[in-house]
Amino acid sequence: MFSDYLVFVDESGSPSMGRIDPDFPLLVLAFLIVRKDQYLREIVPAIQGFKFKHFGHDQVILHEREIRRDLGPFSFLKTRELKSNFLGELSAIMEAAPFALVATVIRKDRLQARYKDPANPYFLALQYGLERVCAYLRQQGDWRQQPHPKVHLIVEQRGRNEDDELELEFRRICDGGNYNHEKFAFDIVFANKQSNSSGLQLADLVARPVGMSVIRPDQQNRAFELLQGKLVRVRGYAAGWGLKVFPA
Repeated sequence: MFSDYLVFVDESGSPSMGRIDPDFPLLVLAFLIVRKDQYLREIVPAIQGFKFKHFGHDQVILHEREIRRDLGPFSFLKTRELKSNFLGELSAIMEAAPFALVATVIRKDRLQARYKDPANPYFLALQYGLERVCAYLRQQGDWRQQPHPKVHLIVEQRGRNEDDELELEFRRICDGGNYNHEKFAFDIVFANKQSNSSGLQLADLVARPVGMSVIRPDQQNRAFELLQGKLVRVRGYAAGWGLKVFPA
């Protein structure tokens, strides 16, 4: 029995605790939660149409880093007008897309300063994220029935060893290694980097703006402004739920 929801997960920043980047001392995991019917009807056509308009085909992977730096297929974005129009259309798609967002931000600099033997940032972010996605699914009524319908978590492949370690930790968390010692009805799916998943590309686009809102809260951040209304809220609050920062 499958859930009506999918969860796409992507990251910004490095999970490594060595050589922490002073300009981005974070690991951000973005959990993009969508209803399957809305994903098929609204998100996928919007992303595909955007690609056809700007590239003439749909095989380009929308990658935040390459867009930001005008690399690869985005090298044509060299003038301010072209870049502004391109980003404006992409922002409009993100704003209109029907998804809910859980973002977990691990402050690696604070983690290192506070703990003698700090936990793996990726694993911490994964646990916090799954706990909050679970809370959201209960809010929607999807997990009020027993047994819970299975929710597929789509993540990008990183390498065999990394994926094996991630799957092991994922299973531990879902088997009760979480705050309330619950069983989570998630299943993990590893997607190839070239899978051209619209959901993964959206998750990639939202992760860095969330991180920038944490380390530079006073800096203008149009992308994050668009995302604030999509953050999961519990009892009206997004802090600690839709946006979890650790250590605080």
